[in-house]
Amino acid sequence: MTASPYHIPVMLAPCIEGLAIDPNGTYVDLTFGGGGHSKEILRHLDKGHLYGFDQDADAEANVPEDDRFTFVAANFRDFKKYLRLYGVTKVDGILADLGISSHQIDEPTRGFSTRFDGNLDMRMSSDIELTAQQVLNTYEEAQLHKIFGIYGEIKNAKTLAQAVVAERASRPFGTTGEFKSFLKGYAPRGKDFKYYAQVFQALRIEVNDEMKALEDMLLQTVEVLKPGGRLVIMSYHSLEDRLVKNFINKGKFQGEVEKDFFGNLLRPLEPITRKAVIASKEEIELNNRARSAKLRIAKKL
Repeated sequence: MTASPYHIPVMLAPCIEGLAIDPNGTYVDLTFGGGGHSKEILRHLDKGHLYGFDQDADAEANVPEDDRFTFVAANFRDFKKYLRLYGVTKVDGILADLGISSHQIDEPTRGFSTRFDGNLDMRMSSDIELTAQQVLNTYEEAQLHKIFGIYGEIKNAKTLAQAVVAERASRPFGTTGEFKSFLKGYAPRGKDFKYYAQVFQALRIEVNDEMKALEDMLLQTVEVLKPGGRLVIMSYHSLEDRLVKNFINKGKFQGEVEKDFFGNLLRPLEPITRKAVIASKEEIELNNRARSAKLRIAKKL
């Protein structure tokens, strides 16, 4: 299969294998993007149907002409509600490739990348009102400290938050280039590019409410999956992976796993893979984005 230039699908074969596709089943791709994973799922379907979700309007250009496919322009945090509009209450498998697409990164006007100069936007959908520029120019120091520390895992988060507040008083932040130049003074020596990426990640997560959206989505997967149905989730940073791992292993995001009177684990999902699946060296050489991907697969009990 020829991958779309919009976005090269990561760990395509393990994702398809993890779904254990029934040719006549109903499936959901919660992160349609360039359509790479969806088009491969369609190759394995006969009379089955696939629903593809994406909140980014640009993704609609990649929708395949196939009667077995339905595109839903919506955030995956609401997927249960939208499936019901199509009369679907239970499905055989759900796939989500989290994070940001290559297309979004490579489009300077979106403001996601440290490689280009563009507006400090970072919205995954034009329906979102908050922008990265607003976060930097209006959030209180304590809020910025929390965002940089938790979402970016930045060691000097407090210092950076103080500096942002002081800088914007005389010169509000407008573009990614301006902000990146400002960050140079606070990045560890020799690790500046990693530092920029961490700060940009923190802003992107805040703008798009990514962690809460992920929690909302995961909770709905248990309600929508049929018994034996598969959940295939690919994440790209530790915050996402920790949420996914805890939910699969414990049925919740924090705390210890619950047990019944006989000591049996009480959880709605069973891990198919004991550890996260990672990309091969060969794939990483072809697609650098795969280097940080972690794939987790589970089935509904």
